[in-house]
Amino acid sequence: MKYDVFMVGVGGQGILSIGEIIASAALTKGIPVNFYPSKGMAQRGGFVKASLRLGGETVGPNIAEKGADLVLSMEVSESLKAIRYVKPGGDFVLLGNIWAPTAVMLGKAGYPSVQDVIDQIKQAGANLVYINEADVPSYDGIKVADNIFMLGIIMKYTKLSQIISVEDIRKVIEERWPKAVEINRYALQCGLDYIPEQIPSVSEGTK
Repeated sequence: MKYDVFMVGVGGQGILSIGEIIASAALTKGIPVNFYPSKGMAQRGGFVKASLRLGGETVGPNIAEKGADLVLSMEVSESLKAIRYVKPGGDFVLLGNIWAPTAVMLGKAGYPSVQDVIDQIKQAGANLVYINEADVPSYDGIKVADNIFMLGIIMKYTKLSQIISVEDIRKVIEERWPKAVEINRYALQCGLDYIPEQIPSVSEGTK
């Protein structure tokens, strides 16, 4: 089964770690993996994107427009760079995080509304899973890693779970961060238990 994932966000959110975890889990199953990360000049806050292609023996780094089975966006405005890649009927998982660029903070540029971004995703024919940033849980007073929480959501609500299992993902996470097993188990389980907000369709939202 071929499965293409396009991911966007900003530096510091763990986007590339998500891709590496999924890729490692797939490799343990003998599934061909091609992972192509890239990031902006700024380590934290700069634009980050990655293409993860599973199941293809020989593929290039570029996912065609309307070619991604899953798009994951960890930042609202960066979603606008990714919408064109999702297949009609594909999954679009969006964390409602807002990281305003300097130009926005200085009043020199605007920032898209969450509803506008949601409407554009739905107009592309994607199945949207929207996660409110405020819903990212804490463990003993410490906010869990967004990326581990999001992995749980992806495994519950997308077809990626038909290729690799939650246990595959959990094992890779625990091997990668052996000193953070408990908090990461909690974060992953919270994602698996999460019930997304009910987002109205474009037509419903304009009544």
